Amino acid sequence: MGDAAKKLLDDVLALPEDERMELAYRALESVDPLADPEWERSWLTELRRRSRELEAGGETLTWPAMRARILANLPRRT
Repeated sequence: MGDAAKKLLDDVLALPEDERMELAYRALESVDPLADPEWERSWLTELRRRSRELEAGGETLTWPAMRARILANLPRRT
């Protein structure tokens, strides 16, 4: 990631959560435009649900902690 992108990321992370979610949504949409309006509505509903959950004191995890949890729940290969 270049210096300009790092600066932009720092600026984005300083925004309120709802603005960060909107930016994330629009950034993803620019890479892979959503053709299914029902998927879009469902995704926005899920984002709002997660936001409310966090505001109510829901658990947050770092990516390494979440990755470890996911891997621990995967079936073991033999």
